[in-house]
Amino acid sequence: MLTLEAIQQAQTALAGIVRVTPLTPAPKIGANVWIKSENLQLTGAFKIRGAYNKIRSLTPEEASRGVIACSAGNHAQGIALSASMQDIKSVICMPEGAPISKVENTRGYGAEVVLVPGVYDDAAKEAQRLSEEKGYTFAHPFNDEAVMAGQGTIGLEILSQLPDVEQIVVPIGGGGLISGIATAVKSIKPACRIVGVQAASVASMKASLEAGHIVTVPDGATIADGIHVLTPGELTFEAVSKYVDEVVTVEEDEIAAAILSLLENQKTIAEGAGATTVAACLFGHVDPMKKTVCVVSGGNVDVTTLSRIITRGLSKSGRILEIETKIADKPGSLIKLLQIVSSTGANVLSVSHDREDKDSDVSACVVSMVLETRDAAHIEQLLIRLESAGYPLYEA
Repeated sequence: MLTLEAIQQAQTALAGIVRVTPLTPAPKIGANVWIKSENLQLTGAFKIRGAYNKIRSLTPEEASRGVIACSAGNHAQGIALSASMQDIKSVICMPEGAPISKVENTRGYGAEVVLVPGVYDDAAKEAQRLSEEKGYTFAHPFNDEAVMAGQGTIGLEILSQLPDVEQIVVPIGGGGLISGIATAVKSIKPACRIVGVQAASVASMKASLEAGHIVTVPDGATIADGIHVLTPGELTFEAVSKYVDEVVTVEEDEIAAAILSLLENQKTIAEGAGATTVAACLFGHVDPMKKTVCVVSGGNVDVTTLSRIITRGLSKSGRILEIETKIADKPGSLIKLLQIVSSTGANVLSVSHDREDKDSDVSACVVSMVLETRDAAHIEQLLIRLESAGYPLYEA
């Protein structure tokens, strides 16, 4: 079982190798909220901590055979860089749907990348197969005590940066990060509450805790690719069962809104997995009265999807509204509608005016609009104004 001593030894070994990341207040996310910015870590995520601790612990014989790992991207980059720093060959199996930026960065750090059809669990099976076939030393991304010990150094940093912390909120995929942090923190400050967060569509650790044993959940879509894990590890399940107070889940729209909030309010970029902790705070899944640290675990978001994530976050936050209504097919009807919208303070981002809708009568037109709004209260005010003016509203 992972120990505080092992984590302290990892902290000594990592000194001068990894960054001590900042802990900053986030008053617009919550009055009692601080952000632990692991998105500013080397390789853009916390994974370098556990990866380096694992690689430096290899025996000369294990290192000579080369190392293989499986990852959705962040562990891949951590292993690739750590292996290159110690002149060790690395091979990384990644899901073929992993963000392009993570794949290319992994190659850039010196690893041979093998893209595997499917999700993380499929990449893990291929990595195990290649390990047995080629003799590579396998470096598991979470179910490994050396990896867990490296991640646990974050817990030691938090306690030194904010000694009176009352609650630490941590993303969970396979469970390596929260296992390390929880072991460190509970060993020193047992009263501190540890809360894990998972994407609701792939909440494998939460399902396992509820079942009382490890289970594999069905695959689901999530923008939090870094925690897209269908089966937790044996070691991490044991540590989470012992030390973690609660595991909560967040929805995709909540994650997107958290990414947007971090961009606007903290001027920081977080990937989906990293933003889950902030989502849990923003949408009431954790106790808002406790002095809380949200671990933002990574910032390796794929820029090709960032605009779609921001749009989704704007919608969840009441900043964008898409509506459809009908107007009379005669001069002045459209301008009358737009004047009402304008009078409420909403800004028209786009408008579509269609005479050919098969469900409309010949004397009416369908108007679809995308509007910029302030918040949910502003949307409610706008909708009431339109309905009272006689405009039927439909989902766009």
